Amino acid sequence: MFASRKFPREGLQHRTTARRALWLALAATLAVGTLPVTARAATNDNNVEWNGLFHDQGPLFDNHVEPTSAQAVTLTFRTFKGDITSATIKYYDSADSAFHTVAMSWSSNDATGTFDYWKGTIPASASEKYYRFKITDGTATAWYNAAGISSSEPSSGDFFIIPGFTTPAWMKNGVMYQIFPDRFYNGSTANDVTNGQYTYSGCATEKHAWGSSVFANVSGCNTAVFFGGDLAGIDQKLGYIKNTVGANILYLNPIFLSPSNHKYDTEDYMTVDPAFGSNSTLQTLSADIHSTSNGPKGYLVLDGVFNHTGDTHKWFDRYNWWTSITGAYESQSSPTYGYYTFQSWPNTYSGFFGYSSMPKLDYGASGSAVRNAIYGSASSVVQTYLKSPYSIDGWRLDAAEYIDAGGNGGKDATNHQIMAEMRSAVKSVNANADILGEFWGNAGPWTTNGTEWDGAMNYDGFTQPVSEWITGQDYGGGSASIPASQFDSWLHGTRANYPTNVQQVMSNFLSSHDITRFGNRAGGDIWKTYLALIFQMTYVGTPTIYYGDEYGMQGGADPDNRRTFDWTVGTSTNSAVALTGKLTAIRNAYPALRTGSFMSLLTDDTNKLYVYGRFDATNRIAVALNNDSTSHTVNVPVWQLSMTNGSTVTDLLSGTHYTVQNGVVSVSVNGHYGAILAQ
Repeated sequence: MFASRKFPREGLQHRTTARRALWLALAATLAVGTLPVTARAATNDNNVEWNGLFHDQGPLFDNHVEPTSAQAVTLTFRTFKGDITSATIKYYDSADSAFHTVAMSWSSNDATGTFDYWKGTIPASASEKYYRFKITDGTATAWYNAAGISSSEPSSGDFFIIPGFTTPAWMKNGVMYQIFPDRFYNGSTANDVTNGQYTYSGCATEKHAWGSSVFANVSGCNTAVFFGGDLAGIDQKLGYIKNTVGANILYLNPIFLSPSNHKYDTEDYMTVDPAFGSNSTLQTLSADIHSTSNGPKGYLVLDGVFNHTGDTHKWFDRYNWWTSITGAYESQSSPTYGYYTFQSWPNTYSGFFGYSSMPKLDYGASGSAVRNAIYGSASSVVQTYLKSPYSIDGWRLDAAEYIDAGGNGGKDATNHQIMAEMRSAVKSVNANADILGEFWGNAGPWTTNGTEWDGAMNYDGFTQPVSEWITGQDYGGGSASIPASQFDSWLHGTRANYPTNVQQVMSNFLSSHDITRFGNRAGGDIWKTYLALIFQMTYVGTPTIYYGDEYGMQGGADPDNRRTFDWTVGTSTNSAVALTGKLTAIRNAYPALRTGSFMSLLTDDTNKLYVYGRFDATNRIAVALNNDSTSHTVNVPVWQLSMTNGSTVTDLLSGTHYTVQNGVVSVSVNGHYGAILAQ
């Protein structure tokens, strides 16, 4: 009953459920002018006023988002003052596979006297639970859960309670910066790959000048192009990352020994690729990231390519490069023969998406040699880098959905078993380490049981809808445009897929190494990058900047999305970089933007406006976004955030002060820009 929590989709963006229609209707009622302040009086009239209903698992509405098994969870629900006759929590307990109800009682009013707050408590226990609310006004009933409001009882989309499940606080509160190491900065020319240094898969290495074309001189050899970026270069630019951009989490694409520039075809997990430096260089970089001498304390996440190895890996050794071990391709008597799945040895075997250069690992049964080598033993890859002297803070799991036994592409039940074992291994070394899975759709199967990933790369709930709303293209560069109301509906539906503490650590990026650059999709319009950055830094989740996105770097499909960083514009004198730094500082200053509630306030499809609130016990913040090419005056309904008439709000971007009048703040917002109104 609770397995399916995702709205149906047609193609990449269309949602067709009745619930979506309800939310679009609700969004329409939030347009200022349709509900003037004098019309907000509510009575017991057998009609539940949907516009006054609100609950999420922000700190004002859930006293334990990450409860222990011994902590009861007290929930708060908001209604219009005097509007309802009763409120009830209905929750499903996995311990007895049954529903239970908790009567809620009136607690208090808000500061404006507009709203009532009702409270109820779900008893403590170790079992996972799912809850919804039944709101009654005489003969009328409304149901409310994470998926939205409905007149009939929903069958999915409830809020989660998962006792004992926590996600890293530093990920919730941080800003991540993703680097493709060969293309960021050349810190040491001594380790540069030279022309013709070696040949792999028929391609000789090519050393290109910084800033030149990423395409190889020889057709089909793009992965053999090197520019000289390395770990020393990243280390030398930590001041830029930490202080100018304001990011404190570094996520590196693969850095281990590999013949390609992308390193997703690992040759040796225990050796940093010489083109990037050495294992000692990694130790130094990690220490400097964690240091506070060059900016705020930072965190390091490495890319774990554990679904497959390269065909040059010593376990496989297709080209007889290794003498220390006989690989699976060389002999069926190899000690690592069982690490892979051969249909007909040696030339027919399971590969990642059929690529023979990336043979899939066969994880076998629990306790197998592969599981022990990757994560299960103290000397495993996963555990080694989490421990001193590397002390990394987390793993991003590449192609994690495909990891399995038998080379079946992740389609058997062992995938979840492996992920659960990997989580146990990671947390046994560092309970605060992060596990970030790569999945391009609804990652709920890995994030809603509290035993696998902490979060996922948020293609589905951030990258795609942001691209379609702002640029009119999907993340692949194809034509796809949605209005503000559908943008809001999409965001709401994808948030509902996850527990709140998972939402807060989802990686929200505009671009990645696998898709076209946002700047490319935006047609080079830097104002669209401004708008996207404002949303990225004020939305739920961990903002993740793919190197260069802070200045609107352009680039098409792979490998063009992996251009070299332009250090002539990577400076605080660049307007987009300066805005990025300002936005990260704002995010760091206001916990409400990181772990506060999220409330949709207004969608205006005609004028391309979207307004939402982020709030906690300390601050109330309204964010107004204008996706039109011209400026608009936006009447922000701050009464929904309980901002009192006569109070002052400040636009954190412009510094302009405004006064709340009749529950509204009127603000002029430039085209493809925004306002962050805080009090």
